[in-house]
Amino acid sequence: MHNFDFLCHELGLGQYNSIYGLNSDGKGYPVLRMNEFNGIFTGRANQYSEKIFDDDFALYALKKGDILICRTNGNPKLVGKSALVAKDYPYVYESHLFKIRPNSSLINSETLAVYLNTFNGKLEIEKFSMQGNQANFSLAKFKELRVPKFSRKLNHIIAGIVNLSFSMLTKSEYSYQKAQTLLLSELGLTNWQPKHHLSFVKNYSETEQAGRLDAEYFQPKYEEIVRAIQNYQGGYDTLGNLLEIRKCVEVGSEAYLDEGIPFVRVSNLSPFEITEEKYISEKLYREIRKHQPKQGEILFSKDATPGIAYYLNDKPKQMIPSGGILRLKIKNEEITGEYLTLVLNSILTKEQIKRDVGGSVILHWRPDQVKETVIPLLSRDKQNVIQQKVNEAFNLRKQSKHLLECAKRAVELAIEQDEQTAMDWLDKETQSLQ
Repeated sequence: MHNFDFLCHELGLGQYNSIYGLNSDGKGYPVLRMNEFNGIFTGRANQYSEKIFDDDFALYALKKGDILICRTNGNPKLVGKSALVAKDYPYVYESHLFKIRPNSSLINSETLAVYLNTFNGKLEIEKFSMQGNQANFSLAKFKELRVPKFSRKLNHIIAGIVNLSFSMLTKSEYSYQKAQTLLLSELGLTNWQPKHHLSFVKNYSETEQAGRLDAEYFQPKYEEIVRAIQNYQGGYDTLGNLLEIRKCVEVGSEAYLDEGIPFVRVSNLSPFEITEEKYISEKLYREIRKHQPKQGEILFSKDATPGIAYYLNDKPKQMIPSGGILRLKIKNEEITGEYLTLVLNSILTKEQIKRDVGGSVILHWRPDQVKETVIPLLSRDKQNVIQQKVNEAFNLRKQSKHLLECAKRAVELAIEQDEQTAMDWLDKETQSLQ
């Protein structure tokens, strides 16, 4: 290991907070959670809190160069997970996180964030974490971490790679949003916003036909979405006609391992990637391998957070999805996988899900409800335009992730060997992307 001076107790400022009472109704200030971390970067806040005053917001708002760190979690592997605030955000952060801002004369935020996500950084965090039913990693313990004192030159290079990665990620999100906009504009819903009506009138015959008596189901906003799809000039169809739907399997927590074949749960699913957290044995995998997803299928969540779709464009690695996930196989050759996945992740499907599961304490979208979801049938030419934007978004995201992996490996090489070796390797690996 290269002989480094280490930075301890002098890294910079740290800050806890006590923000509770979150809601998903858009009431109050947006609050970022660890769930929204987007790789090494903080993502988009999906929760809000009305229990924040203006002074609190001024104190806890996220600024470019901050780093958020998970201080407590039931999963020890997630304690110490960190993410860089790459630009100013109008968000605060929830109480399971703490915020730090490093002393830039010693190490910049980008390099510190990368180090904390390397093997070496995670090992340091694990060493200072307190294990128990709820693992903890305090701000005081963070200040005891050994952080290598990298040269100014390496700091500068790593920061450049991280910022380029964030730029590509931002462009990826723009391309994906452009694809969503193209879809909505086809249906005349470009500027459509769901409006909750306090009162409206429905006939009893309509409640009989729907088999529902709860008022939420008949909110006009849901009818507006469905009507826009059904009136689309290109036509529409239901998922039950477009897809073959297969249920997946539960194995029980007693089967979970720290390594092996990935067991994919809803929390591991996003429109852009599948993460790994729980594993099962190869023996169990062989027993239930009929549930192995195949290339061209869509993994689609129906429980907990219903409506997350991920398209398996390439041949997937060995994995088993949980019972909260459906495997969707397209039957209609006129529908592309990228297009259908985009629709499933869009507001068109999200509003139909809210209508179906409204009022439930535990969100569960029944397969028979999934089959009745209506999907607009855009022409193949228009699907191809949308598919191009989706693929562009995925390629940019892939390049962004590659740059971050290169930055992490360069930091590890600097620690294991020397900085010049790290910088030479990094230059070779990223030359085509810079």
